[in-house]
Amino acid sequence: MPTAEPPAAGRPPGPADDSGARRWAWPALALVLCGGLALRLWGVRQGLPYVYNVDEGTHFVPHAVAMFAGGLNPHYFANPPAFTYLLHDVFAVAYGGGADVRRTLALHPQELYTLARVLAGVLGTCSLWLLYLTGARLFGRAVGLLAAAIEAVAFLPVFYAHLALNDVPTLAPLTLSLLGTAGVLRHGRRRDYLLAGIGLGLACASKYTAGVVLVPLLAAVASRYLDGGDGRGRAVGLGVALAGAAAIGAFLIANPFSLLDYAKFHAELAHQSSLSAEAQGKLGAPKQGGLLYYLWSLTWGLGWVPALFALGGAITIWRRDPRLGWMLVPAPLLFLAFMGLQGRYFGRWLLPIFPILCLLAAFFAAWLLGAAADIVVRRALQPRGAARAPDVAAGAVAVSGGVREQRVRQRTRVVLGVVLVAALLAQGLLYSVHAGLVLSRADTRNLTRAWMMAHIPAGARIVAEPVSPDAWARSSRPAALCRPYRWCKYPSLLSRVSRAGGFEANSPHKVTIEDYVTTLTPQLIGYYEREGFCWVISGSTQYGRAAADPQAVPRAVAYYRALAEQGQVVYRSSPYGAGHGPVPFNFDWSFDYYPRAYHRPGPQMTVYRLHGGRCGG
Repeated sequence: MPTAEPPAAGRPPGPADDSGARRWAWPALALVLCGGLALRLWGVRQGLPYVYNVDEGTHFVPHAVAMFAGGLNPHYFANPPAFTYLLHDVFAVAYGGGADVRRTLALHPQELYTLARVLAGVLGTCSLWLLYLTGARLFGRAVGLLAAAIEAVAFLPVFYAHLALNDVPTLAPLTLSLLGTAGVLRHGRRRDYLLAGIGLGLACASKYTAGVVLVPLLAAVASRYLDGGDGRGRAVGLGVALAGAAAIGAFLIANPFSLLDYAKFHAELAHQSSLSAEAQGKLGAPKQGGLLYYLWSLTWGLGWVPALFALGGAITIWRRDPRLGWMLVPAPLLFLAFMGLQGRYFGRWLLPIFPILCLLAAFFAAWLLGAAADIVVRRALQPRGAARAPDVAAGAVAVSGGVREQRVRQRTRVVLGVVLVAALLAQGLLYSVHAGLVLSRADTRNLTRAWMMAHIPAGARIVAEPVSPDAWARSSRPAALCRPYRWCKYPSLLSRVSRAGGFEANSPHKVTIEDYVTTLTPQLIGYYEREGFCWVISGSTQYGRAAADPQAVPRAVAYYRALAEQGQVVYRSSPYGAGHGPVPFNFDWSFDYYPRAYHRPGPQMTVYRLHGGRCGG
């Protein structure tokens, strides 16, 4: 690891001049960026033309397209609209007009979603470059390169770059703010404050929780103020004003209707905050609490070794440079504490602190490498009792010892460096490559639909659990009685279970997709048969919720048991490889396919044929 330069007056110690490292740093960075981009684009068309992720199908691409007809006000602020506006602009350039974009979404949605996913992957790759620059500014090129490599292969940023969501694109402006903050700490120039503010504003306009990068900026500002090298209040105050104005300006440019339609913005922001804070109401959700869940998520979303090294870096950095400790350590701790106290939690919500964790892990690896090299050199050069050379040869012995020390140190750093890099990258690379292989194969729901097209007559009445969007049942050859659908679908989001617990066939009420499993009861099977709904399509991401918490939904457990007993299995499509059993339901692993048991994306799909009542023919 490059040693710190002597601090100038009022400046914290920084990385040594490693300009000679450019010979290897640039080719290595190119390898990291190309590899990171390849992992993010491998399997990017998974599932298409159907969009199975609910958030991806409803939040960003549809709103970007709707702006061509309804104006630039998104009328939706539960997620900030910066990524939506960017998609809108990209669609306008790619298709040349609103009518063409709307027609493409209606007839060929896979084209828009592929473009949006590629954009998310490219922005995720840009964040790797910015992370390298940040690490190089704080610690040196080697640490910056290693931090970028860790994020390049880490599972969560790789997997969610395959979806047109705002999680991965937010990392680009967030890391831009960290780069500016590193400049504030090291140099305190106006352009550094400006860069940090612009990145902060754009990050918050992309994802509200990305505002966590304000914490490192405040720490850097406080450090410069306490150093006194900038004339204390005057220069620092000017920089803070510049950063604040840049942040507000960038936020309003990327989210203008937060001001122009403030009432709607405030109402939806408060609603989103209340949803995140309320008790976890999703059936099958983990019960151990948010903090433990997020700590567990780091072991696979970032990786065991990078997570432990980040912890080691957080402890070690205080001893080396308290200024860097205040800049890098409090933010992830505060973020984990805040998110852990929320009522809902998902692994991808950790992504805003991944750049900082990668920096800490890379720093600790470099520190460990230097410390280990010093120990090996001391032991290798320790005298073994032999008589020393006389004074005449003292100079030659000193030169020989110096050359030997340099060789031992270099050899140790190379061998141990390879081991550390392999340990830091192995888990992420293995599971990210596995994700690429899985996503490049046909989704189980696509396979099931293809079978249904060949075996279930058009116009047949079917019951399809909400494991796929409505477009899944649509066809260019719809049945006359079911237009625009190929089959006549049972309204799955209508509950016939009364609030008192009884079955009321003629007085259903609407429910959300999250409450679907609570609508199930064994009496439904007889109702299906009486009404002629003879085909039942079930997915493990629904019945898995009941299996995860059977005491909460005993009627649903009984329903699935009765369905298996009374229905004939005519088709089954499994996402698991040969010799692998099912993965227990989890709101992360059932949808991001992390376990190596997965061979293809999607839930386990089962098609049942009923034979009672009107289905007896």
